[in-house]
Amino acid sequence: MGRVYNFSAGPAVLPEEVLKEAAAEMLDYNGSGMSVMEMSHRSKVYDDIIKTAEADLRELMGIPENYEVLFLQGGAWTQFSAIPMNLMKNGVADYIVTGQWAKKAWQEAQKYGKAVKVASSEDETFSYIPDCSDLPIDDDADYVYICENNTIYGTKFWNLPNTKGKDLVADVSSCFLSEPVDVNKYGVIYGGVQKNIGPAGVTIVIIRKDLIREDLAEYVPTMLRYKTHADAQSLFNTPPCYGIYICGKVFKWLKANGGLSAMKTRNEEKAKILYDFLDQSEMFKGTVRKEDRSLMNVPFITGNDELDAKFVAESKAAGLENLKGHRSVGGMRASIYNAMPKAGVEKLVEFMTEFEKNNK
Repeated sequence: MGRVYNFSAGPAVLPEEVLKEAAAEMLDYNGSGMSVMEMSHRSKVYDDIIKTAEADLRELMGIPENYEVLFLQGGAWTQFSAIPMNLMKNGVADYIVTGQWAKKAWQEAQKYGKAVKVASSEDETFSYIPDCSDLPIDDDADYVYICENNTIYGTKFWNLPNTKGKDLVADVSSCFLSEPVDVNKYGVIYGGVQKNIGPAGVTIVIIRKDLIREDLAEYVPTMLRYKTHADAQSLFNTPPCYGIYICGKVFKWLKANGGLSAMKTRNEEKAKILYDFLDQSEMFKGTVRKEDRSLMNVPFITGNDELDAKFVAESKAAGLENLKGHRSVGGMRASIYNAMPKAGVEKLVEFMTEFEKNNK
């Protein structure tokens, strides 16, 4: 069997060119006689890999000088704790809960201070983004937290909340590098790379330097202090070397393909093909309010569990993998990240059209 179209929400599809390059370098990276998997993270060769990756990411996102870029481990879950531990000066933070991950982050933050849920869309199974233009932001809130793109529910913040001058912290795991971004609007942007950038095991944290504090509570572990990693340029301990190397290749791939504005155009084009089909279909329907739809994750249902199961089984046989929806929502979900080619989305819509015809 050849390559399938992989619609997994994460770990997810990677650019084929990147995988081929990595395969060619598996036994001998750049004349070093070693694989990146087996070289010291303290070596000159590896130092070049991680520094180039950071420089390319800074260029892609236009990251200003007064922000640090950290390559860390532990996924978004670890940041659910690290963020309140590092940023809660007054011991208060406001959370906008628009899905499972924002909810889990809010619950975790309650262990370290007063975490206030200032808005939520849980009343309608997280199928929309609440109006965040005039929220009851606490006067002494240290930050306002969002999950910018909701992988499970397929919603996206197209307008950032009005934080009333407070720092915005955003988990961008599933929309990372999918469109241009104004980094200055955030105190912290972070995410796991396993959805839109690289293999599982790397978390990137982009943080404004003035938020990196030394005067933290004594209980904050060394490894969860942003200062630890900023001072050591992400080399305090052994980083996820191979994962960072692949991310670096993806950054180069993005640059070669026109950068983030080109990605946004591509992603809008792909998403439109699928959403246009869903909007006219009699069998399938999208689950998200139109104006809040994600370009990355598209959940849809037939309204019949048996039919959904049949669709998932038959799509798999047709080389369309991982279309089963998240267990908390059911139905189907197509994750169409940067590396998903337009042909993959066209093939999916073709299959859905055929399936609808055969199962009327």
